[in-house]
Amino acid sequence: MHVSGVMTPGPIALFLPSLEGGGAERVMLQLARGFRERGLAVDVVVFNAAGAYADDIPRGVRLVNLRAGRALTSLPALVRYLRRDRPMALVVTSTHASLVAVIAKLLARVPTHLVVRQAETFSVAARDGFRGTRAVIPWLVRRLYPLVDTIIAGSAGVADDLASAVGLSRERIAVIPSPVVAPELFAQAREPLDHAWFGPGAEPVVLGVGRLTGVKGFDTLIRAVAAVRERRPARLMILGEGDERPRLEALVRALGLSEVVALPGFVRNPFAYMAQSAVFVLSSRSEGSPGALIQALACGARVVATDCRNGPREILGGGRFGRLVPVGDASALAGAILAALAEPRAAIPADAWSPYSHTAAVARHLALLPGYAS
Repeated sequence: MHVSGVMTPGPIALFLPSLEGGGAERVMLQLARGFRERGLAVDVVVFNAAGAYADDIPRGVRLVNLRAGRALTSLPALVRYLRRDRPMALVVTSTHASLVAVIAKLLARVPTHLVVRQAETFSVAARDGFRGTRAVIPWLVRRLYPLVDTIIAGSAGVADDLASAVGLSRERIAVIPSPVVAPELFAQAREPLDHAWFGPGAEPVVLGVGRLTGVKGFDTLIRAVAAVRERRPARLMILGEGDERPRLEALVRALGLSEVVALPGFVRNPFAYMAQSAVFVLSSRSEGSPGALIQALACGARVVATDCRNGPREILGGGRFGRLVPVGDASALAGAILAALAEPRAAIPADAWSPYSHTAAVARHLALLPGYAS
């Protein structure tokens, strides 16, 4: 990039599919914010600019809308962007976007430093996800990821899994926690809730947060709360949206829980719900580094999590900060919820969430980028 005939550094670009209301999108916007707060030029580059976070682009960050429907169709526009703006670094977080980014950099012939953030457990996604591209995506990853300049995983388990599944040297993968504990989280956690379930004398609320997808295990959580209610009063609220909504709603009706289970969809401030919930539950079948679990700890919630691959055991210190139960075991999950409800609410030590603070994570990301290390 040239200004008045003088070469100036290009921006740090963060490339993601959309601005939908998910954990990966929230992390990328927090990184964009952190980079900008350090005085760096920052672009958020998206396939399509629609989504719940469309109005949450940090001040001073430029939004670049490629106006593409999906990863593959975004390739020509991404190549044009790389050639025109020549970003110093391009940070990518989803597998499909990462593959497109590798190809775009090759076609654009630019020296942009390519960073892939691996948020999910790759072997699980390769087995259960990728839909119609289940065979070709792992093949492409094994061939294209060695061309990536820097690979970052959100947890040690995700790093180990990616190295094994893709055939990369484990030393090539840096482990950096995601910046999921933003400075404003604590103020947001104190905001009042205008909801009858959280009023004085109300039944305790068990809370789940995440996309309504099969991997999140919300069906197990619903069955667990049904078992809890056989022993004591409790309600369940699940914040999030996704394709599994019809199946989950049908399960709620089948179990006769329509009056005590709520699925209100995506909410902009889940932290107030975390702070006022009786127990926060992560019921996932698989994870990478679950931001909602970390945020619940920062909000002071009692937590229960499945001991799934990967993340919960690391985050909870092997059970020091919350209970761990087997994946998919509604009876064990119910027992852990009942035990959590029966114990006094204790203060969560800061070391449970401080490694995931905005300041710490942004600094560690920048330290891996040539020319940006602080």
